[in-house]
This record gives sequence, structure tokens and C-alpha cells, in this order.
Amino acid sequence: MIYRLVLALRHLCYDKGWKKVSRAAVPTVCVGNITVGGTGKTPHVELILRTLLGSDTWASRNLAVLSRGYKRKSKGFQLVQPDASAAYVGDEPLQLARKFPMVTVAVDKNRVRGCEQLVQGSKAGLIILDDAFQYRDLQADVNMVLVDYNRPIFKDKLLPWGRLRDLPSRISKAQMVIVTKCPSEVDAAQREDWRRKLGLTPEQQLFFTTLAYGEPESVFPEADKRYLYAQRLVLVSGIANDAPLRSYLSDTYKIASRLAFPDHHAFSRRDIRAILSALKENPTACVMTTEKDAQRLRDVKEKYLPKSLRERLFYLPVQATFLSPEEHQAFSTSF
Repeated sequence: MIYRLVLALRHLCYDKGWKKVSRAAVPTVCVGNITVGGTGKTPHVELILRTLLGSDTWASRNLAVLSRGYKRKSKGFQLVQPDASAAYVGDEPLQLARKFPMVTVAVDKNRVRGCEQLVQGSKAGLIILDDAFQYRDLQADVNMVLVDYNRPIFKDKLLPWGRLRDLPSRISKAQMVIVTKCPSEVDAAQREDWRRKLGLTPEQQLFFTTLAYGEPESVFPEADKRYLYAQRLVLVSGIANDAPLRSYLSDTYKIASRLAFPDHHAFSRRDIRAILSALKENPTACVMTTEKDAQRLRDVKEKYLPKSLRERLFYLPVQATFLSPEEHQAFSTSF
């Protein structure tokens, strides 16, 4: 009750103009949610980038991504270089910088200052704001809110009894709502039911996406891809929810050991010893992790990562995709 009241008063201050709200000098697209993690923000930021880079309007413009860089050790505004460490800039911004070298990626807890720096220094023509829906000091031109298909907000509760970190009514401020992690098919009746239960107006766009896994890729250059043909697997994950990943991998491998860490976990020597212990019990197994975890595993000093681990350590890339070509086309024309 107290948390709900605090949220309501905070939003009232902004909605009534009692607290200053700024706009960036260039178009901004906010990708956010109203729950604590796990809705797939990073794959959807990548989806937006692929869409913009493939368009006639935006492909030639300077695109930028601004994140706060959760749990990073650096302070203030920082441009993210592909050779940086996840500890310094954050795992998700580093992943984006490595996958999209043609895009400027930056981190700054102060999004207003971050946008100013990107416009002045990098000449950004459009800025994607990663996880900024609760950052009310900056008004985005387009707010895109993600909702997990498997845990809809209309069945959830505010913290600490549930996973909602913001009022469900805030979804009315989004121009786009994307239901993520859907099954391969969602029929028209289900789509209309989602629209009704979310309380969306006809003007608000509603899309449905699913996660598609790609071919495993090496975390380190010396990886031996023959290990991918092993029947047993050691799964290492430090994400909000690895259940979809486990389900996907179990179709190909027997998951002999699973080491699950908190989201954005910084791997320690003790963690590496635990992985090596699991390998000792499963000497022919492959070690699989997520793309986000791979950024942090690369931060571990080489002397603590023996060749026996480096040569069998792979990550599974994931992409957000629309359930139909028509949705993809409608989404593309929104920018």
C-alpha cells in the first residue's frame, strides 16, 4: 500500500508539471517495462536496431543506444567500446557495442545528460533509451513497454508481493506494447483478449514476439566446436529466468549440471571452480551459457580459466522475432 502510494505521488508530480521534464534534441525511443527484469529488453533493443539499420530513412543516420549500465563500476557518461570490460560498462551495453559496431553505445545514469552528450559529441540522429520508462525526467518520443506472455501484468502484484515495479496503469502512457516470449502462434481471439485485459486504446499498437535461438558461438577463440556434438551439457546462467533456455537445450542435450547465478552476476574464482567441478563429473560435456553471461565470463582473468574450460565454453545467441511478417512490416513503418 505504501509503495503504491509513493509511486502514485511520484507520477502525479511529473504529470502535473511540478517536476521538470526534458526532451532530447533528437528523436528518442524508450524500451522499458513495469516489472523487475526478465521481459527481454536487450533482444528487443537489437530488434529495433536491425529494423532501423534496414530502413531507407534511418540506415544513413547516426544511431545511438543509451543505457544506465546496470552494476557497472564506472561513473557518469561513458562511451562503450567493443574491447571494454563488462565490469566497467555493464554486460548488456557491451553486448550491443560488440554486435553493432556501427551504432554508438553509451551509458549514463542521468539520461538527460547522456542524450545531450550523444547529440553534441557523437552527432546522434536517433537515440534508443534502454530501460528508461521509469526515468520521468526525460520524455521519450515513443515509449515501448514489454510484457512477458508467461507473467502478464494483470495477474501480477506490486513489489514485494509480486514483480511489478511500477503501477499497471502506467501502460496507458506507451505508444507501443509488445507481448514477449510468446508461443509460436497467438490467434486473433487471444490477441483481442490481451488488448482488453491490458486496457489498451485503439491508438496503442500491440505486437507479439517470440524468442528464436541461433547456432552456438564460441566465448573464446580457442573453443573446439567438436564439443558441441557432446550428449551432455553443463549450463551456466546468470539471467533473470533461464527456463526457456533450459527447455530449448533439453531437446538436444541432457543437462547434466546447472549452475544458476543472479542476474548480472560477476563471476568469481569460486564460481569458475564450481564450473570446473561440474566438468570433472562430466568430462565429455559441453559448457553452454547465454550471450549476456559471455560478456562477464570474458572479464575473468585468463589464468583462472584453464584451457579445458575455454575450449568447450559456448554461448547461445537469441533474437526477438515477430509472430508474423505483417507485424514486422507494421512495426517497421512505425519509425
